Amino acid sequence: MFVIGPDKKSADDHYPASTGRNFDEILRVIDSLQLTAKYKVAAGNWTDGDDVIIGGAVTNEEAEQLFPAGWTTVKHTCECSLSRTSSAERTTAPVTRSS
Repeated sequence: MFVIGPDKKSADDHYPASTGRNFDEILRVIDSLQLTAKYKVAAGNWTDGDDVIIGGAVTNEEAEQLFPAGWTTVKHTCECSLSRTSSAERTTAPVTRSS
C-alpha cells in the first residue's frame, strides 16, 4: 500500500498480501497525513481523538492561529525543553474524511 498526502509526503506499508490489510490503520494513516500537513503537528501513533504534538518550529504566535482554543505545555523531566500538545478538536477546522 502506498499513500501520498496533500503535502506530497508519503506513507507506505510493506507486508505480504496474504496477511491482509487493516482498513482502520489505512484510514488512520490518511487522517494523520491530512492532519500533519494542515496543522504542523507530529501525530506519531495518533488515532482520532488523541492529542498531537505541536511542531517545535511553530512559534507561539502561529500556534495561537492554528489552535485558538489553546494547548498544553508539558515540561520534560530533564527540564531542558518543553513540548506543546493540543487536541485535534482545538484546530480551526476539523480534518474531515469524505465518504
